[in-house]
Amino acid sequence: MDTALLARPAQPRSLIVTIYGLYAREAGGWLSVAALIRLMASLAIDEPAVRSAISRLKRRGILVADRIDGAAGYGLSDQAKAILAEGDRRIFGRRVAKPEDGWVLAVFSVPETERTRRHTLRSRLSWLGFGNVAPGVWIAPAHIAAEAHDTLGRLDLAVYVDLFTVHAIDASNLSRDVARWWDLERIEATYAEYLRHWQPISHAWQDRGLVDPERAFADYVRTLTAWRRLPYLDPGLPTALLPSDWQAAEAAEVFFTLHDRLRAPAHEFVESVR
Repeated sequence: MDTALLARPAQPRSLIVTIYGLYAREAGGWLSVAALIRLMASLAIDEPAVRSAISRLKRRGILVADRIDGAAGYGLSDQAKAILAEGDRRIFGRRVAKPEDGWVLAVFSVPETERTRRHTLRSRLSWLGFGNVAPGVWIAPAHIAAEAHDTLGRLDLAVYVDLFTVHAIDASNLSRDVARWWDLERIEATYAEYLRHWQPISHAWQDRGLVDPERAFADYVRTLTAWRRLPYLDPGLPTALLPSDWQAAEAAEVFFTLHDRLRAPAHEFVESVR
């Protein structure tokens, strides 16, 4: 696995989504352009890059232009609010399955005339954390079932899919099968990269006395942006079925330590900018 791709700095649009998820929803989903530019400057992102990222997010239907009290700004679309709400459960939860919890199977069939829907469905199942068992058959820990049902329904994909909760009759080969259904090497490399970068920063924050709110904001937004894809790559796979040196728990401990340390001062800084 080439970890160079994993180490790339977060794209401006990913940072903007994180900021909206953390701070805009508490204010009706809206931020002024001026406030967003100031917040992104704290992340070393210049104004042209911010405006370019906003344009892309607007084209994708994530942000909607709106003026409030004469100030130009952008609010979250209804679709974006739904996605962020779903993400909260995954990102801030620490759900880890046990083999006895069972699994959810997604079995689908899409007509050849609707090939693009087939691609969308596969992409969405992968995004939800499903592993691929066989053509048209995907699997995830059972606790993903409700989220999968809601997401596929919201995207009008449920008509193509049947969801089943199942248990393995013979669990003796599940460790081998999990390694075949998911790209464990990629997931583990992503955990390792997160730890390599953020564990020293976590230690530094624990040793630091006075807290600079702007610095706390910058680290909080960046660590959350780095973390939020991990609970989707790894949907809480049973630890008993994974390699003995699996680093999920260690990475989660680093993230939640930073979350607890930085959340309040970061919010203080945002309030000073709004």
